[in-house]
Amino acid sequence: MGVEVVAVAAGPVGGAGRGAPRIVDVAALAGVSPGTASKALNGTGQLRRQTVDRVRAAAAQLGFTPDGAGRTLRSGRSFIVGVITTDSVGRFTLPVLLGAEDALGAGDMALLLCDTRDDPVREQHHLRKLAARRVDGILVTGRRTDPRPPLGPLAPGVPVVHAFQPSARPGDASVVVDDAGGAAEAARHLLDLGRRRIAHVTGWRAHHSASARAAAVVEALGGPGGGVLAGEPLFGEWTEQWGRQAVDVLLSRHPDLDGITCGSDQVARGVCDRLRELGRSVPGDVAVTGVDDWEVMALASRPPLTTVDLRLQEVGRTAARLLLDAVEGRPVPERTVVPSRLVLRASTLGV
Repeated sequence: MGVEVVAVAAGPVGGAGRGAPRIVDVAALAGVSPGTASKALNGTGQLRRQTVDRVRAAAAQLGFTPDGAGRTLRSGRSFIVGVITTDSVGRFTLPVLLGAEDALGAGDMALLLCDTRDDPVREQHHLRKLAARRVDGILVTGRRTDPRPPLGPLAPGVPVVHAFQPSARPGDASVVVDDAGGAAEAARHLLDLGRRRIAHVTGWRAHHSASARAAAVVEALGGPGGGVLAGEPLFGEWTEQWGRQAVDVLLSRHPDLDGITCGSDQVARGVCDRLRELGRSVPGDVAVTGVDDWEVMALASRPPLTTVDLRLQEVGRTAARLLLDAVEGRPVPERTVVPSRLVLRASTLGV
């Protein structure tokens, strides 16, 4: 990122009373030039992994601490990234932030989290605060995959990248999950297992994630007249209770049901519980899949769920890398889709 490390204070390296270590001391201990040591500590340049590790080990051994204020003055940057989210619970934001921190940590960037609670006034308040801190850029995320309104007025030159929840404004950079691809892969997995009477149960019809996943499942199963799809997708809530209720509806209509794809792990866990109560074996009689790979649901389900991992950490990691590109003045794509992956467990494969 072209930023040099500035030591907190000058003075020779050594014991008590000799002052704080300098970048030249780190370089000497690591056997490199001060410029190389600076690049290694800032994650810049094209250095070998062994060199970077050696410099960082030397810095840790000496207790070297970069001078953040000095670096800010030299570069004209704050090295702070603001995060705007509507996800108060953190179910989706926390994994995205973990991935973003992976990418931003190499440049010693700090994240400042702002929760808007779906309040436009609160969002504008946070934007003013972030502007006052002269953040280098802003990541925007949320708890749904429906496009959201663009941010209000920002300071000139402050780049914005949306992660998980895209912007509704053409031209804005957004990194999104592959809702359709993941749902289709789960449906094809049941077909590959020989299931030939498959239903789909999901959440609110108005939610983009529910409608996109349902449409992908229908297409993967050959459409309404394909002979495999057991009726139209059932839309309801993102709850275990709805999953249980949906099983009763489905079995009353299709007693020969042998597969159910679900729009979320929470719905799928309710489906599995109700099937077991009714004496239907999972996956012996009915194979079940979910979406999210939310461990608190997927692993606690009986049996553990085969599910679609939306790779939220990779979404955050990718968005942060694009934001760093934008900060450096490099062009970024308008839309980036992070491929999902199917995680196979006992709800389709058995013990």
